[in-house]
Amino acid sequence: MNRLIGLVDVDGHNFPNLCLMKLSAYHKQSGDTVEWWRDGRDRTYDVVYMSKVFSDAYSPDVPVPSNAGAVVRGGTGYAIKLEGGREVYHPELDPPLPAEVENIYPDYSLYPKYTGFGQPLKKQTAYGFLTRGCPRGCDFCHVGPKEGRRCHKVADLSQFWRGQGSICLNDPNILACPQADALLSSLADTGAIIDFNQGLDARLVTPERGELLARMRLKTPHFAMDSMDVVETVSKGIKNYVNAYKRLHGKWSWRYAKVFCLVNFDTTCEQDMLRIKAIQDCECQPYVMVYNKPSAPAILRRLQRWTNGTIFYAQTKDFYAYQRHNYKTVLYPYDSEERPQTTDKSITKQGG
Repeated sequence: MNRLIGLVDVDGHNFPNLCLMKLSAYHKQSGDTVEWWRDGRDRTYDVVYMSKVFSDAYSPDVPVPSNAGAVVRGGTGYAIKLEGGREVYHPELDPPLPAEVENIYPDYSLYPKYTGFGQPLKKQTAYGFLTRGCPRGCDFCHVGPKEGRRCHKVADLSQFWRGQGSICLNDPNILACPQADALLSSLADTGAIIDFNQGLDARLVTPERGELLARMRLKTPHFAMDSMDVVETVSKGIKNYVNAYKRLHGKWSWRYAKVFCLVNFDTTCEQDMLRIKAIQDCECQPYVMVYNKPSAPAILRRLQRWTNGTIFYAQTKDFYAYQRHNYKTVLYPYDSEERPQTTDKSITKQGG
């Protein structure tokens, strides 16, 4: 029986929704017709799937379609609730996909802009997970409650990769997997450009792993320095990678790696600036992630614009100089007598 299936990407279409790609592949394989949901009296869907990855703070929900026999809503975003100013994940609201859907090869035709579907294979990108889970248990992260505190292998490359020139991995902490070195070697053997889009745990980057990563064709790698207690260990791991890259390639630039820096969670502005300095000492670009952004003070929003706006950061590595150039007033997490004076002469005060 051919059924009409509608899909709704609640987060928008700015990144491929892997769940929807798998649902589409499953239904097409079953003989159903699958399309993006459209409103209108001329369309009546047997089932509409609404998938949401992010919480309401970042992706507000959309109205439930009225022209469907059944509507199924799922995804992490529907299981996150704001409680006492903190996001809380409720696993009972996020049932897993059936195994026959979870393990199917994704339908990359849904997102040709990001997957390159229809182009030569080497210009296409595959998306998937090799591992799930993370042992860290960070308070701000939902991976532990959702996937477990043990990183474990869940798939082979062949489940989502068939020779595409790029591979985008959504693994939360692939380096924590017992088979990590073998997985990295298999990725390197593909010759594809590898994007660890959830970042790499720098605390697990030994000199040997740093060299293995440096030999891979990586899209700009991401690390994270989300709290003060990891500054030393994260810095050590990042430097292992940076030094290996320098040895193998004879060059390095701050543009070659980004380091996430979580703010507005459990650190002060002074501590945020200390972490920014530590990241700069690693010769990498800081990339500020604002927790619960609507509640963030103005100084953190400015900090994010400076570090994440590559043009701004390229102009000056000094936050004070950046503000003098772009704002009439300067905010800084120090008393005036402690405020550092900018040494960057290339940026001049604009607008008072």
